[in-house]
Amino acid sequence: MSRITYFTDMEKSVVTANFVKRGWTSATSDEDWNFYWANTQTCRSLFSAESSYRLGDYQLINHFPNHYELTRKDLMVKNIKRYKREQDKERETRERSQFNLEFVPVTFVLPADYNLFAEEYRRCPTCTWIMKPCGRSQGSGIFLVTKLSRIKKWSNEGNSASTYGRHAVQASSVGSGNPQQPAPPRESYVISKYIESPLLIGGKKFDLRLYVLVTSFRPIRAYLFRRGFCRFCSAKYDRSTHQMDNMLVHLTNVAIQKQGDDYNPHHGGKWSVEDLLFYVASHRGSDAAELLWQEICWVIGHSLKAVAPMMLSDPHCFECYGYDIIIDANLKPWLIEVNASPSLSTTTNTDHFLKLSLIDAILNVVLPPAVVIGLLYNER
Repeated sequence: MSRITYFTDMEKSVVTANFVKRGWTSATSDEDWNFYWANTQTCRSLFSAESSYRLGDYQLINHFPNHYELTRKDLMVKNIKRYKREQDKERETRERSQFNLEFVPVTFVLPADYNLFAEEYRRCPTCTWIMKPCGRSQGSGIFLVTKLSRIKKWSNEGNSASTYGRHAVQASSVGSGNPQQPAPPRESYVISKYIESPLLIGGKKFDLRLYVLVTSFRPIRAYLFRRGFCRFCSAKYDRSTHQMDNMLVHLTNVAIQKQGDDYNPHHGGKWSVEDLLFYVASHRGSDAAELLWQEICWVIGHSLKAVAPMMLSDPHCFECYGYDIIIDANLKPWLIEVNASPSLSTTTNTDHFLKLSLIDAILNVVLPPAVVIGLLYNER
């Protein structure tokens, strides 16, 4: 009876250590595998229409074919908006349903929804908005705006660059025989109302990173890893206009915060979920802490229901989603985004233990002993 074979294109110690602990054997790129921990680009190629690869009964991979329905910012918002419209039409009147279905800040996709955004802006000209590129991560390309003129400038500059790129012939290609290369398509952004009154601890803004394992979308089977954590800004929160461009005040991404002078490498600016709930219970009461956690679970559940009709629920696939949630001063949780490949890099000993435990828990769910024995006997 042979051993489980694994392949990975992500050399993260918290992943491979769990494979080695189980006695699994590493496969080469030319060998067959039972378990593939892959990056999203690999999965996109593997499941593409051009690929002839088909997963066997004895194989598992860590992404669904169209995971981006939840993890790409514009598609997540589109699916949740559609889901809310459907629920409104059905007039479901469960307790607190209307409250809980408003769990994503008002958001538009630019440049496609510019006119709709402009109407909303005129209704609330004093609001702050946050712009994020749809396909990037780790805080890249994010900025805050308060004036419509800045959005117009962004839009005009983008349209100009796109137009010139499509129609202008590069001097270096004239007469060289090289075909003209079209410019890449314009990058889409989402623009959302900024949560200007977040819950602050020690005067600093934070968000929650929670891990959710999904093994099926039909029916939905999801598992919430209780050892999530809070990510704190290293600078105190300041809503004044002169701090609008200071991302150390507004963005909690570790990649951003590590650049600050006040970043603490020993604890990484992180708290456990247990610490957060204890803090809320001690300041707002135990009932408030319990309700907050229920609302967070409710948000996660509805987000999965929103995308379930769109998902290709392949039985050979599972996904560990990284949920980013902000809690406002009224203890209302807001879903900010969902990551298909939440970072498995570790910055502290606590971080390393948490992510090592996360991968161990995932493997225990997707490949329990009975399934492992089945895989091995199928190979005989």
